Amino acid sequence: MSTETNPPQESGTPTNSRRDFLKNGSRAMVALGVAGGAVAATSTSDESEMVWQIDPTKCTMCGNCATACVLSPSAVKCVHAYDVCGYCKLCGGYHNSSALVPDTAAENMLCPTDAIVRTFIEDPYYEYSIDEDLCIGCAKCVKGCDDFGNGSLYLQIRHNICVNCNQCAIANVCEGDAISRVPASAPYTPKGDHFKGLRPSPPTEAPQTTDTDTSNESL
Repeated sequence: MSTETNPPQESGTPTNSRRDFLKNGSRAMVALGVAGGAVAATSTSDESEMVWQIDPTKCTMCGNCATACVLSPSAVKCVHAYDVCGYCKLCGGYHNSSALVPDTAAENMLCPTDAIVRTFIEDPYYEYSIDEDLCIGCAKCVKGCDDFGNGSLYLQIRHNICVNCNQCAIANVCEGDAISRVPASAPYTPKGDHFKGLRPSPPTEAPQTTDTDTSNESL
């Protein structure tokens, strides 16, 4: 069964407004920053230490990250550039391309391990987050988002999991030659600005709220 938070009980009254979501949007940066900071902290004794990472501009979503890693499940996880996301109701990274209804029926889901959590923001916007404990790095959602969305989903090697092999088994079979050594002090290759502490951009043509005076409120 697919995972989705409960919709609002009353029409027009979402559980979380998009404004509230944007105020707390920096959690995308925190989630990956914790792991990145841990790696950087362990690397201070050797500034020349290198780790493996994926260049999202070269990734072909071939699926080898899920099957070639020496770890099971893979150390490669999908991450989300929230500032690039369109918060679509019908999400190319969440729904099968054949899905006719943007719901959470099993036959409409793309992720084979139910690793994507869908959260209602306000009509018609939804937030999509990754449960990394369930993610196997298969890149199906990445390909779907790239083909039918804004390309906000992409793969990264998580260094709280990776054992940093002398020769990465995934790099050996990577079809796009997208995996290479990077400095441990900068272990991630971000797509978008979410690693930089910037809040996600609001969706295009966002609905205007009229129930609260927010003229002096800064997002």
